[in-house]
Amino acid sequence: ICSRTVEPLEYYRRFLKENCRPDGRELGEFRTTTVNIGSITTADGSALVKLGNTTVICGVKAELAPPAVDSANKGYIVPNVELPSLCAERFRSGPPGEEAQAASQFIADVIENSQMIVKEDLCIANGKLAWVLYCDIICLDYDGNLLDASVFALLAALKNVQLPLVTINEETGLSEVNLKQKNPLIIRKHPVATSFAIFDDTLLIVDPTAEEEDLATGTVTIVTDEEGRLCSVHKPGGSPLTGAKLQDCITRAITRHKEVKKLIDKVIKSITPK
Repeated sequence: ICSRTVEPLEYYRRFLKENCRPDGRELGEFRTTTVNIGSITTADGSALVKLGNTTVICGVKAELAPPAVDSANKGYIVPNVELPSLCAERFRSGPPGEEAQAASQFIADVIENSQMIVKEDLCIANGKLAWVLYCDIICLDYDGNLLDASVFALLAALKNVQLPLVTINEETGLSEVNLKQKNPLIIRKHPVATSFAIFDDTLLIVDPTAEEEDLATGTVTIVTDEEGRLCSVHKPGGSPLTGAKLQDCITRAITRHKEVKKLIDKVIKSITPK
């Protein structure tokens, strides 16, 4: 008999042979997923996402700034992923580690590739004033699959954002903010991430836990939008994937997108005033 602590991989393989996992899930089954929006009252938009035990919160703060000289008609989106020491023993206090930096870059790429928000939509007055959206994504409890939870929390938080009407007074040249008149952010695409762990170079399991990520020979994250368009494939090294296996991942990601979109729509509908 192999024990989970002494020979975790052998222990794991015995489950995989039976097409299941130690937590009782099938290989293609996601953990229970929940989303709450608007939980941070001081933010302009926020969302809390749970993917099994993995818990991520995203808060969006909107500020005004002059646009960059070379992008006079564009605003800014600044994502930042934090993995504080409280979320798992593997993370230390101090400046962001490698994993947090890689996750922040991944989120920035998703925003860019999916065109979920077009930066021109954030411009208020060409060359004079634009919105800056600071999107802070903080992991409160880390149990694998940070990327799926982070993209989900970001999308739900952005859909929760209401921006006040801002005009520039022609006479004084100063900006005037009307807090009574707020408009939702224009979300042009709805990207959803679906991650897989690769076991023994061949077997794909969906929504890996932290333990599964550690035992896997590779991981891959597929990002799709509501039209089934592929926004990005994120594969940080590890086992190579055949074309057929990659196609299988994309097909499953498109199915997962529908489930996640349903969850977001349901929660937004529940808090929208009738």
